[in-house]
Amino acid sequence: MEKLVLVIHVLAAIGVIGLVLLQHGKGADMGASFGSGASGSLFGVSGSSNFMSRATAGFVAVFFATSLTLAYMTSNKAADVSVVKAHAAKAVDVKDAAPAANAEEKKTEAPAAEVVPK
Repeated sequence: MEKLVLVIHVLAAIGVIGLVLLQHGKGADMGASFGSGASGSLFGVSGSSNFMSRATAGFVAVFFATSLTLAYMTSNKAADVSVVKAHAAKAVDVKDAAPAANAEEKKTEAPAAEVVPK
């Protein structure tokens, strides 16, 4: 489920980027009036703002919803496996194992040779 939401999220991001780059900016009219740019667009002068604005708003809404969904999914996954709890459990295991390891070493050590004075 998380991978599906992630794919939709990436597609929405690409859609937002594409639509923002395709939109007709406010400063472009000034350049078009002096003959340095084309004033018309694929959807016409008035139709482009309505279609492009609504499509961008739709992609932004999907992007926002998938962002919140991914954040919720990640926070629930993190609650199951807490880094702090895992670290604390590992520290307790190491502390418990240390005295046992020392006891094992003491048992297996050979007795020291007795020094006899001459």
